[in-house]
Amino acid sequence: MKEKEVYDYLQYLDSVEIPMIKEELTPYLAHKVQGEFTIEDYYLLPDDHRAELIDGVIYDMTAPTYIHQGIECEIHGFFRDHIRKNNGKCMSFLAPADVQLDCDNRTMVQPDVFIICDRNKLNKKVLYGAPDLIIEILSPSTRNKDIITKTHKYRNAGVLEYWIVDPMKKQVRVYEFEKDNSTALYTFDDKVPVGIWDGECMVDFKEIYDYIKFLED
Repeated sequence: MKEKEVYDYLQYLDSVEIPMIKEELTPYLAHKVQGEFTIEDYYLLPDDHRAELIDGVIYDMTAPTYIHQGIECEIHGFFRDHIRKNNGKCMSFLAPADVQLDCDNRTMVQPDVFIICDRNKLNKKVLYGAPDLIIEILSPSTRNKDIITKTHKYRNAGVLEYWIVDPMKKQVRVYEFEKDNSTALYTFDDKVPVGIWDGECMVDFKEIYDYIKFLED
């Protein structure tokens, strides 16, 4: 998909009425207004308070469902096994883990799953810069942010590949930003190839869903 088509698609999504739970501003930072917050403010939050900072806006984050968490862990397992099997230098991480995406003081995100292959970007506290691959799993409270805001942010920050996993629709949308913004849509019956590894690793979403679908009952 060409860049204009991607933009038009995102504009369409932005116009669709999507049910969501409003993410309220945390009371710990009531001394500022949205758009003015910095990394320093982000670090004032209690350790047990999950939030993201995007362009100076604080987003409180609720605990994920067990379906969300199950999908997240299983995807991470496919990545971890592939890396270890091939003695790779890349590393796979799960949320909550801080990513100072733009290397500035206005954005700190916590992707659900991400892969980093340049270990020089990592220290014991934060990943400084863009991961190679990011996966976000949609929930009602983060749907718009993951589909609209983060797609733009991740592409502009230099993320090579971005997956949006939709448990409700049982779909996986894959953006390969390094390949002329190409995009592909998969279902939970498919094996999804990892583009940054030239398809050598395949995430079997049927296997994942069969493992966690009892949680929907």
